[in-house]
Amino acid sequence: MTEKLKRRLTTVLCADVEGYSRLMEVDEAGTLTTLRRYRDAMAALVSRHDGRIVNTWGDAVIAEFPSVVEAVQCAVETQRELSGQDPHLPEAQRMRFRIGINLGDVMVDGADIYGDGVNVAARLQEMAEPGGILISGPVYDQVRNKLTVGFDYLGERQVKNVASPVTSYRVTLGSRPVDQVGTERDGARAPSSIATVPLREKADARTSAPGISNLLAGMPRPLRAAILISAFLFLINLFSGFHEIWFHWPALSILFIALLLVGLRRKPEERDRTGRR
Repeated sequence: MTEKLKRRLTTVLCADVEGYSRLMEVDEAGTLTTLRRYRDAMAALVSRHDGRIVNTWGDAVIAEFPSVVEAVQCAVETQRELSGQDPHLPEAQRMRFRIGINLGDVMVDGADIYGDGVNVAARLQEMAEPGGILISGPVYDQVRNKLTVGFDYLGERQVKNVASPVTSYRVTLGSRPVDQVGTERDGARAPSSIATVPLREKADARTSAPGISNLLAGMPRPLRAAILISAFLFLINLFSGFHEIWFHWPALSILFIALLLVGLRRKPEERDRTGRR
């Protein structure tokens, strides 16, 4: 009888060295010594954050964590610690890791893990900059208000060996207050825009809400209805994807009709006022 395949939801961290082959060509023995030293530092940080090293081959490291927050915090501390290593070396000879993190379902085979959960983390690692960290959308959803780091929304990308597009965020290692974390993922912003909202802007948004309500209340009913319908059409277009923008055509027609109705209603009122005079 075939043993049932085990699965679990876990946070996967994948890391590798940018330009590893080039470093090996320049100094094979020195590169291996540095790699072991860096891996020892990474292993200590993984253990400190309750994770475990799943596998290492070549220059790669795969680790998993029961906590998404601990995984991202471990990656941040890893990049900060390793960036301070070997400051005497020229930039071209320094060892820089790229890190990708994903929260997903994995298949378990003994101590190893497989599946899309691992594949997505590996693809994010490949897209990361040297010394950088990329996280998936599910990871961002869990950590956005829990860490004092920033996030750049990079949009969705189709990646190798993964069926669905992968949403990615770049972790910016400069610290900032946790309550200033934003949630921009609407696709209307530039792919490299920073997903943060200053506290003052949040307050302005809250105070402007009553003003918008009062403005709508003071409008003629047809025009108010047309604006609300146009906003509803915009939301439908937004959630169906902005690859094709269509909401403006029905919205413009509805607004035009509403303005005509308002104008026709005002003409009898103006005649009545003239007659009274």
